[in-house]
Amino acid sequence: MLYITLRQYEYIVAVADAGSLTDAAAHLHVSQPSLSVAITRVEQRLGALVFVRGKGAAIEITPFGHQIVAEARGLLGHATRLERKQDTQAPFVLACFEDIAPWYLAPALERLEAQFPALEVQVKEGRFSDLATDLAEGRADVAMSYDVGFDGQFERRSIREVSPVAFLASDHPLATNVSLSFEELEDHPIILFDEDLSEGFIRNLFDEMRLQPKIKQRVRSLEMMRSLAAHAADVGISYSCPPGDISYDGKPVTTIPISTSQAAAEIVLVWSRLREMDHQFVEILDHLTETHSPE
Repeated sequence: MLYITLRQYEYIVAVADAGSLTDAAAHLHVSQPSLSVAITRVEQRLGALVFVRGKGAAIEITPFGHQIVAEARGLLGHATRLERKQDTQAPFVLACFEDIAPWYLAPALERLEAQFPALEVQVKEGRFSDLATDLAEGRADVAMSYDVGFDGQFERRSIREVSPVAFLASDHPLATNVSLSFEELEDHPIILFDEDLSEGFIRNLFDEMRLQPKIKQRVRSLEMMRSLAAHAADVGISYSCPPGDISYDGKPVTTIPISTSQAAAEIVLVWSRLREMDHQFVEILDHLTETHSPE
């Protein structure tokens, strides 16, 4: 519990600036005796003198007092900035799951800037847990993501449904297939993303179908997954499918859709259910949904 109020810290700074209780009291529109009592209580709470006061003599600030005055100035300055912040429009922060950000973030930003020219929009990328924390703690207004890792404290709106793909080397035994099922992948080494929620989502799908995949590699990036798949007998599974059939290191990589119906997932807009639903926010949701509505 704080025992010294902002008003009392304001008294300390005013006395330090004025150099006398009389002038400080006049500036603060309080009586001199009230100001004197307030300063004394602050000093008693702090356990040391902030000012040396004598009859007919100017106020002197003690060495300890100089430290307190400096800290009080900083505290009052921060409180002032905090109050003024409420009078200015904060940037609208649009977050996105980092694996799909290259597809979704730039078009969404372009649309918002065109529809809301007076609105400052900032974008950020993150993993599932990062997005959930940022939304809950007010560091992001809305996120575009797979519906993974967001519990009941979040609202969501569907953008589109997507199915996963498999990345394979061009000479892989399954590379000539038109589509693949999870059952066909069970006996092949699998590459998954190195994130608990992402890996857990895929593992749950295999579990629901009573399959036991052989997880061989875990990666942090989509291109690392494609590169490993291009070089080995391992199969990468991802819901993001970049154009092209060449990995970063120049090896051919084959992309085949996974047709297992249970594996379909939604890309959604997610926001905190505690966030105020003002008219502009609803309009933003509408425009973001239209930007990436299912084909």
